[in-house]
Order: sequence, then structure tokens, then C-alpha cells
Amino acid sequence: MGIRAFLAKPFAAYVIKQRRKWEQNAVETQLQLLRSLLASAAHTAFGKDHQFAQIQSYQDFVQNVPINDYEGLKPYIERVVAGEKDVLWQGQPLYFAKTSGTTSGVKYIPISKESIPFHINGARDALLSYVHETGNSAFLDKKLIFLSGSPEMTQKHGVFVGRLSGIVNHHVPAYLRSNQMPSYATNCIDDWETKLDKIIDETLSQDMALISGIPPWVQMYFDRIQARTGKAIKDVFPHFSVFVYGGVNFEPYRAKLFESIGKKIDGIETYPASEGFIAYQDSQQAEGLLLLLNSGVFYEFIPTEDYFKPNPRRLHIGQVQLGVNYALIMNTNAGLWGYSIGDTVKFVSLNPFRIVVTGRIKHFISAFGEHVIGEEVEKAMLYAMEQHPEVEITEFTVAPQVTPPEGGLPYHEWFIEFGKLPQNLDSFAEALNKRLAELNVYYDDLITGNILQRLKIKVLAPNAFIDYMKSQGKLGGQNKVPRLSNDRAIADKLS
Repeated sequence: MGIRAFLAKPFAAYVIKQRRKWEQNAVETQLQLLRSLLASAAHTAFGKDHQFAQIQSYQDFVQNVPINDYEGLKPYIERVVAGEKDVLWQGQPLYFAKTSGTTSGVKYIPISKESIPFHINGARDALLSYVHETGNSAFLDKKLIFLSGSPEMTQKHGVFVGRLSGIVNHHVPAYLRSNQMPSYATNCIDDWETKLDKIIDETLSQDMALISGIPPWVQMYFDRIQARTGKAIKDVFPHFSVFVYGGVNFEPYRAKLFESIGKKIDGIETYPASEGFIAYQDSQQAEGLLLLLNSGVFYEFIPTEDYFKPNPRRLHIGQVQLGVNYALIMNTNAGLWGYSIGDTVKFVSLNPFRIVVTGRIKHFISAFGEHVIGEEVEKAMLYAMEQHPEVEITEFTVAPQVTPPEGGLPYHEWFIEFGKLPQNLDSFAEALNKRLAELNVYYDDLITGNILQRLKIKVLAPNAFIDYMKSQGKLGGQNKVPRLSNDRAIADKLS
């Protein structure tokens, strides 16, 4: 056993012991954090505009601080980007995480010197939780790869600007950097396909034990390795034992990924975002991800049915319930206030507080009032795959077809790139439709009322989604295809 693997076990025990302290006092931990955040930002421009100094309770906070998306905070963020200090948070940010928004164009998410440690420690603690539970630390002595965006950065008024994954790359602990892959030069390559080929050149001869990335891009990495070697991944990397992933629901990709690997390995799901490291899988046995309630973010939750109302209900962690879909709201130690990240979550445990991500608040299909959400289409897909175990899915998305060119009733169109086709496509579509109707009563009513016809599947050619993402300049890195849309913008490009 090497020194990293040996030392990881007592360090993991210490980290878990510290975590248990706030887990057992989660509500007060969050309310105390809110008080601390308000005190730290009371003299900022935003804090003065919203009377932070007068806020005495959570209800006061709700009254004073509105829910904001990026557009709502943009006037303040633009002042920060222009170099002004003490606007949203004390001083200036350490970084801006640069992201692409569908409505806002390029977004600049501030990361402060107070918040950056939590971005780093979230990933670290996810690994240490795994080590503590399983006893497996041997992977830390071998090679680790993180498929991510470029670590190259620019500057705006003295503040470094880059992709979150690239920013985090600069803070990988020294004890891991010597066995981290790919090389810095390779990681800086912008073109994803060129970068991927270079990554394969560097890693094929290495003893890889941990691979991390968004599942569809990891699958692309595996596919190219298999094309080059003719071997399963387990034969290329015999000590590969831990897969770390996030960004999308893993289940639709599971079968194809494990077939590529050639054996079952442990997975660790994480939920990082530019706004904060939100949650990670703390157990191989329990469902859901542990919500990190002591990591510089005060969370609020809005029931999704209330989200678009003028004054939606806002709840803190002590007021949530199991099984309810909530829009996730963040207040951070980098100066985001009442910030709607756009994700929806559902609690599967209240002791400790564990969540599953159920979709995007603005990603739904409701062309006829059905309001089908991401969680429902993914569950329908999993059901259909269980009924047709021969099927493997590379990627899929769903869109409404309101005016079918062939005539007849409108329908939901499923654009699916199969790794392996179903033996009976019509039976597969029927299974999808059956499960979706069970999950969404409004969809079922539209089908039985002859307002919608049964969903239809559009089988896409191999690499269709890769080609689409390439055409949008979003191939690789942390980019992902929306699971469903309420219009045909993506669908028409895939057709």
C-alpha cells in the first residue's frame, strides 16, 4: 500500500467525523450560515439595497431579498465584472466561472476566496466518503483522469476568468497532482476531438484506476479506446475501479458504459456547479446525494408548482418534505442572493438530507398543458430499457410535434441514438408511452382524450448528438444535451 492510500483512511475518518457534527444539527447550521452571510455582505451594494443590517429572521430575508435568475442579478454582476468592489460580496471575486446561458449568453459566476475551498473540498470529501465506507483507497496510488474543460484562463480587471473545471484544476491537491492526467498541455487543447485523441495517447500505457467526467463524454473516450485497441476497458486498464460522474442522470448511460468497461465498478456521483459544490454521493448503499449544508451556501426551496407565481412559497431546509419537487435556490459566500440555479430536486431522505436531481425548472414539455418533466421521461426510458434488456442508449432528447407534416394528431417525438436497437421498436415505443402515462396524469388524459397520439421515436444515426454538439460549439467538457424542450429548436437540427 502506497503512502496516499495509507494516509487516506485516517484522513477520511476525520472528515466524516466533522461532517457528522453538522449533519446532526443541519437546520441550525443553515440558519447560522444565513446570519453569517448577511453579516459579511451587509456593507456591500446589494446588502445596502436590501437592508441586510435590518434582517433578523428568515422571514425578514424572504421579504427583503427577491428570487433572482442570472438576468435579475446581472446589473450587479456587470458592476463586479467591470472591476467595482463590494458589490455582491466583500472585495472582488477570486475568479469568474464562465458559463453559457440559453437566455443570457455568456454568464460570469463569481467565485470568492471564501467559496473556492468548498468547490475543492466537495470533490475531495466525495472520494474520502467512498474510502471510509468501502475501505478501498488503492486507487489513490495509481493514475487518475478528469475529463474536463481547459484550465487556461483570461483576466477581466484583475480577476481570472475560466471554466469551472479549469479553475478547479489549478487547485488539485499537491498529493494528487503527480498522478493526475491528462497533462496540463493536453488539457489546454480547445478542440474536444483533438484533445480526446491526445488524452488517449497519454493514458493508454498508464495504470488508470479512477476516471471522472460527464457520462456521454466518458463514453466517447471509451469508444475511441476500444476502436484503437479492440479491447474492453477493463483489459486496457485492469485496475480501473472507481468512476466519478455528474452533470446528468447516470441511469440511461449505465448499461452501455458498463458494457464498454466489461465489468461492474463502483460509481461516485457528484453535483458540482459554478455557483457552489451542492452535493455528493456519500454512500454506495443509500439512495441520493448528501446535500452539503455547511459549505458556504444557504439553500432555499420553492415547490415547482409555485415557482412561476408572483410570490412563490420559499422554504428553508427545516421546512422541506420527502418526495416533493423543489426549485433549488442558492445564497452563497461569493455573493449570489436568492439565486435560482435552474435545477429541480427532490428529497429522498431527511436524516441526513439527501436529494436526487429531477430536471430543469424551464426544461419541460407543456405544448398542451401536460407539463412533462425530465424526471418523468428518464423514468419512462429506464422502464422501457428494463422491458427490452437488449437496448443500449447513447443519448436522447424529447420535443413536441405540434403540427405533424404527415397530418394527424400531434405527439411527443423522442430523438434516440441507440447503442443497440430494440428488437421491436414499436414495442419499445409502447413501453415508453405506457410508463409516461402512468407517471403524468395530464399526459395520460391527453392520450385517452384523443388530443395527443402516442409518442413516436426518431432513430438517429450514430454520432448524431456528437455532431449536433459540435455544430453548437459545445462538444465535450461540461456541456450536455437538454433532456427535453418545449419547442423544436434542437429537434429540427437533429431531424
